[in-house]
Amino acid sequence: MTLNVFKTDTEVLAALAAFFADQAKEAIEANGRFAVSLSGGSSPKKLHELLVSEYRDKIEWNKVFFFFGDERDVPLTDSQSNYLMAKQTLFDPLGIDAAQIFPVQTDLGAEEAAKQYTEKIDDFFGGEKAAFDLIILGLGDNSHTASLFPHTSVLHDESASVQALYIDEVKMNRITFTAQLINNAKHIAFLVYGQGKAEAVKHILEDGTNIEEYPAQLIKSTDIQWFLDDPAASALQKR
Repeated sequence: MTLNVFKTDTEVLAALAAFFADQAKEAIEANGRFAVSLSGGSSPKKLHELLVSEYRDKIEWNKVFFFFGDERDVPLTDSQSNYLMAKQTLFDPLGIDAAQIFPVQTDLGAEEAAKQYTEKIDDFFGGEKAAFDLIILGLGDNSHTASLFPHTSVLHDESASVQALYIDEVKMNRITFTAQLINNAKHIAFLVYGQGKAEAVKHILEDGTNIEEYPAQLIKSTDIQWFLDDPAASALQKR
C-alpha cells in the first residue's frame, strides 16, 4: 500500500490522472488493452474532465475497456446512474466506441443484472481469472467502498463476482463487485479528498480490523494506491 498525499484536491486529481495514464500505457504495451473499472459518485467527475482535457492525446483510448465497480439499480438514463455520469463526462467527450463500454444492464432487475455482469466479465477475461488492470474506488464517510456497505451480507461473499443487494441505509438496490473481485486487480486506486473523509480514512488505514463497520478494510491487494489531500489524511498518525 502506498499513500500519496497532496495539499489540494487539484494535485490529487492530477496525480491520479497521471497514474491512470501510466497504467494504461503499461497494460497496452504488455497485452494490447487496458481494462479499467470506474468509480461512481461525484469525485471522479473532475478526474474524467482532466483525462479528457490533459490526456486526450496521451492515451490510446481505442484500447481502453471500461467497467463499473458498482451501480445503482436505476435506469441508465437516470441522473443517479454511474454509467450516465461517465458517459457525459468521459465517454462522449472522448468518442469512446460503445463496444469498449460495459454498463450494468439495470433494466434486467438487480439480481439478474449482477448475474449477467459476472458472466460478461468472465467472458471478457476469456475464462481466466478476472484481473482488471486498474480499479478506481472512492470511500464513503461511513467507510464503504463500491457498494460494500457496513453490515451487509456481501461483505462475507468470498467469490470473485458481482452481487446484488438491498442497502437499507440508502433505501436502494445496488449491484457491486465483491471484495475478492476487486482484490484480484493488478492495481487499485482510492480517490479520497475532503475533511469529511478524514475519519473514514483513519478507520480503514489505522484502526483495528472490523469489516462490519469499516468495509473498505476488505480491500487488500498487491498494489493499492491511496490518493489523498491533506484534509482527508489529517486524522492519520502515520503519513
